[in-house]
Amino acid sequence: MNKIDLEGRFAVITGGAAGIGLATAQRMAQSGARVALWDRDRSVAEAGAGSLPGKGHLAVALDVSRESDVAAAARQTLAAFGAIDILVCSAGITGPNKTVADYGFEDWRQVFDVNLHGVFLCNRAVLPAMMERNYGRIVNIASIAGKEGNPNASAYSASKAAVIGLTKSLGKELARTGIRVNCITPAAVKTAIFNQMTQQHIDFMLSKIPMNRFGQVEEISAMVCWLSSEECSFSTGAVFDVSGGRAVY
Repeated sequence: MNKIDLEGRFAVITGGAAGIGLATAQRMAQSGARVALWDRDRSVAEAGAGSLPGKGHLAVALDVSRESDVAAAARQTLAAFGAIDILVCSAGITGPNKTVADYGFEDWRQVFDVNLHGVFLCNRAVLPAMMERNYGRIVNIASIAGKEGNPNASAYSASKAAVIGLTKSLGKELARTGIRVNCITPAAVKTAIFNQMTQQHIDFMLSKIPMNRFGQVEEISAMVCWLSSEECSFSTGAVFDVSGGRAVY
């Protein structure tokens, strides 16, 4: 594993207690960062933080879709770390696998509350600290579904497309500062989120990947960590493909 220099950096990872979030936290900690895991499940977040190499990591329980929770998490993290250099927004849900005709509005709203509104709230919450120091790296986890639109996953696809749009807007707003904002668009990565999907939908996603396999969390975290480093200096508002060849643009 190549080591990316994150010595002395302070990172926040939403959905950091499992899956892509935890793999990213582990790699960042191995690269010298102190990490705050923001997650809905406090006990799982604490276990995740305790498993990271190094010392001084933090577990924060919150609902990313609640404005007051996100504001409180930012205050708690700044009090513990003194700075937030990196934000990775990995928290997300799939919603049910249904056609638009059968999709319930409450299910639709819940997907957008977590996948889009949560990303917006967390991006906004860390900006004052980053702008004060004129340095920051924000990486939002979108999805190949946000580019292509998956059938029977309209809310997920639409919410991830909106994350791409948010990333592009914020990246342009901050382009003349020391803050870089990018997103990645993974194809399916086999994590616990698969438990929210039907087997039919899982099989469909695999059939679309030219490499004929699902991604690994370590492959996603490698890209995230580079985007979170000082070396990522001339990319902002950009979309990085991690889809096993599925993406066509």
